[in-house]
Amino acid sequence: MVLKLYAFPQSTCSRRAAAVLVEKQVPFELIVLDRATKEHKGAEYLQKQPFGQVPCIDDDGFILYESRAIGRYIATKYANQGTKLIPTDPKEIALFEQAASIENNNFDPMAFAIYWELSLWSYPDQNMVDTQVKKLDAKLDAYDVILSKQKYLAGNEFTLADLFHLPFALALFQIEINIIDTKPNVARWYKDISSRPAWQSVANGIKSTV
Repeated sequence: MVLKLYAFPQSTCSRRAAAVLVEKQVPFELIVLDRATKEHKGAEYLQKQPFGQVPCIDDDGFILYESRAIGRYIATKYANQGTKLIPTDPKEIALFEQAASIENNNFDPMAFAIYWELSLWSYPDQNMVDTQVKKLDAKLDAYDVILSKQKYLAGNEFTLADLFHLPFALALFQIEINIIDTKPNVARWYKDISSRPAWQSVANGIKSTV
């Protein structure tokens, strides 16, 4: 049975999950939920995803939600096809988990807050935005140090930890927060990971691959 991806085509987290599926060459059927009618808050979908959020997958009856969990599951289940996204050596796994934690704690909270405030509200709280930009700027200084010594965040191989950044990194550029370009090593890294064919295929919206 073909894997089903329940999503909004333009959703940041949905595109994160879809990029992993494409990197791993896993065919999927996109099930677009109707945001206008709040289908994602309806009883049928809530049986799959009790928080009423996207994305969610149905892999032959196995239901899983949260984009990073989906990414790890797909990368592990299909380890022998497509791009290797999780290492197997214990030390390399530890460095990968470190890098994934960096994304989750030192990039996503600020990037999400900035994007949400500037894209959702007609009169955003500019003081809050400025505070979050300042925090992210300091975090990216540390990224720049890390990336001055290695090609990717977990070492010299592309992993899920790099991929996880892509939706909100792009979102920052879309709202003209070009902070990534002010850090030379971060800019080099972002240009590399954002030019990958898998991400390019979903960056502007997800489509079924079957």
